[in-house]
Amino acid sequence: MHVVVGDREFDEGGPLDDETLARALRDQRPVTTSRPAPERFSDVYKEAAARGAAGVVSVHLSGAMSGTVESARLAAREAPVPVEVVDSRSIAMGLGFAVLAAARVARSGGSVDETAAAARRRAEESRTFFYVDTLDHLRRGGRIGMVTNLVGSALSIKPLLHLGDGAITLLERVRTASRAIARLEDLVVAAAGERQVEVAVQHLMAATRADALAASLSARLPGLTGLRVVEVGPVLAAHAGPGMLGVTIVPAE
Repeated sequence: MHVVVGDREFDEGGPLDDETLARALRDQRPVTTSRPAPERFSDVYKEAAARGAAGVVSVHLSGAMSGTVESARLAAREAPVPVEVVDSRSIAMGLGFAVLAAARVARSGGSVDETAAAARRRAEESRTFFYVDTLDHLRRGGRIGMVTNLVGSALSIKPLLHLGDGAITLLERVRTASRAIARLEDLVVAAAGERQVEVAVQHLMAATRADALAASLSARLPGLTGLRVVEVGPVLAAHAGPGMLGVTIVPAE
């Protein structure tokens, strides 16, 4: 995907450094995102075929939040090998866990259909809760429409949000950051129950918060089999803003 900072455009994973992005977000300079063109996907599919791939499973973030899946599907029609495009209906590690599951099946010799099914199943199993310091970045990025009951003075609250069926919904409104993060922890513990689970704690420029939350969850989740702490990339950063803290939970495999 593309990230546009002011009048400069970058590919995610390209030369955009964290400090440039952080400064732009804090100074409330325009930071926007856009989907890749179908031609970018077409080039990747052709390259995979040239390297001997018999098929491609192309797994992407929620189609309800981005046109990326649409670009992938357009390119898939002209690909030299079969391409199965998967709409994860998720973002961040909700997408990440789906990709990891697909990779395991592909590595073990699974077919295109089996690999795509693994990605879809894992995505459906995931639950993502997150907290943002302010809704202003979601509003400016056009994502506030997904939580339309949070407008005006409500932008000053500390919202707890949930990603479900590809879209962002409001769970609770909390007045302080500390209470919101404590409640976020409680929601994850309740969602896990006694099951064996894998958890990913995600953050943006909030490593101390993320590490503290991970330590608390490690102590409170008796069935925890895997725990990751990761920082989100610039595309999510553009919409969530500094201080974002999120948790994705999936059943252990």
